[in-house]
Amino acid sequence: TGGGATGAADGPAASVGPDGQRYGERDGDADHRSTFALDVDTASYGYARRTLAQGALPDPASVRPEEFVNSFRQGYPRPEGNGFSVTVDGARTGDDGWRLMRVGLATAQAPADGERPPAALTFVVDISGSMAEPGRLDLVKSSLATLTDQLRADDSIALVTFSDEARTVLPMTRLGERDGEVRHHVREAVDTLEPTDSTNLDAGITTGYATAVEGARAGATNRVVLLSDALANTGETTADGILERIGDARRTHGITLFGVGVGSDYGDALMEKLVDKGDGHTTYVSSPADARKVFVQQLPENVQLRARDAKAQVVFDSDTVADFRLLGYDDRRVADDDFRDDRVDGGEVGPGHTVTALYAVKLREGAGGRVATATVRWLDPESRAPREASGTVTASALARDLWSQETPPRLRLAASAAYFAHRLGNGSEEAFPAEPSLERIASYVRELGAATEEADVRQLGDAVRDAERLKRRAARS
Repeated sequence: TGGGATGAADGPAASVGPDGQRYGERDGDADHRSTFALDVDTASYGYARRTLAQGALPDPASVRPEEFVNSFRQGYPRPEGNGFSVTVDGARTGDDGWRLMRVGLATAQAPADGERPPAALTFVVDISGSMAEPGRLDLVKSSLATLTDQLRADDSIALVTFSDEARTVLPMTRLGERDGEVRHHVREAVDTLEPTDSTNLDAGITTGYATAVEGARAGATNRVVLLSDALANTGETTADGILERIGDARRTHGITLFGVGVGSDYGDALMEKLVDKGDGHTTYVSSPADARKVFVQQLPENVQLRARDAKAQVVFDSDTVADFRLLGYDDRRVADDDFRDDRVDGGEVGPGHTVTALYAVKLREGAGGRVATATVRWLDPESRAPREASGTVTASALARDLWSQETPPRLRLAASAAYFAHRLGNGSEEAFPAEPSLERIASYVRELGAATEEADVRQLGDAVRDAERLKRRAARS
């Protein structure tokens, strides 16, 4: 289906997506394949949660359901070494044949002893005037101080700042011991950063990549870390234009981009496109606790790689499946025939990550047997050799009721996050059948919060209740 948002097993019948677009219309027979590049971004959920807490509904265009779902632990089995495990399961969402199918991919955790290749990180820090707002440059500075303390002696960092122009404050330098002169110099440089002038993101990224190339280390994880509100207003302001300037650095040197978004007024669309096309991923931080999670607890996930150019393809059985719809991944779809074309860009995934894709699947009446086979393909981060892993699910495995206590809590949590995102994005029920109301979602999440006793789940419940209250108020006005 050339990206597989919707497949229709009865030929060219169409379904209507959340944006009103009709999916599934094509000449000839439908092909029952759905293909997308893997995405471990979580920024959309973090930004939505902050916006809701401040008393506003997020822009529906900024709501990406896969990033809501991927913000929560799923507990999938882990493989050994590089690559992925594949888990496929699901449940019944109603009596009309619709099922919710979950495709879960997981990479191995980083070694408990902290063993990993050295990192060569180039920090590109936005010091433009818009970063003066509380929760922007102040949070970036504390985040960098935290990270500097966490990195190892054989890691290297460089520091680039930008406002209306960019400059390299510190070339690539090996950190050395924790109480050494280099770390002290880095902390001093970070402490003196002050907001000024306009936002030339183009200059910052171009200079950052040039600095990263100059300081690139063989055998190390070379990465550019962009910390910004992504409100570009000077120089080149489009993602395509900016990335065109650094294409060689990305392709020749394998330097990936990690975007860390900050600020209540955040250029979500630009940051998302930059990291998607910059072979990286993005997250959003709004508090010191978020920063500690990203730069301390999740540090190995954000500086290492388990897989390059990872793509997934789900093949549905036409004898069993009448219709299917992938939720989200709108910007990550790949032509089905490009799945095994390793020249086509995929997603970069580090250790300890999980990636979840949810499908609404309508089974044929009385159908049994195989429903779908999910395959993930990636390039080994060291040898660049292609690898694959697969998993299969049958109709009987999708028969339990989604919201029953017998259904695994993590599956119910993934469904709750997905349905919540779909509601925030003003998606239609036709595009994602059997969608519960915000009130019901809040009830489900409350039950899950009590069962899991996890702060992340309680925060999701708070966000759903905030959205329910704001939508009710908007309906009355």
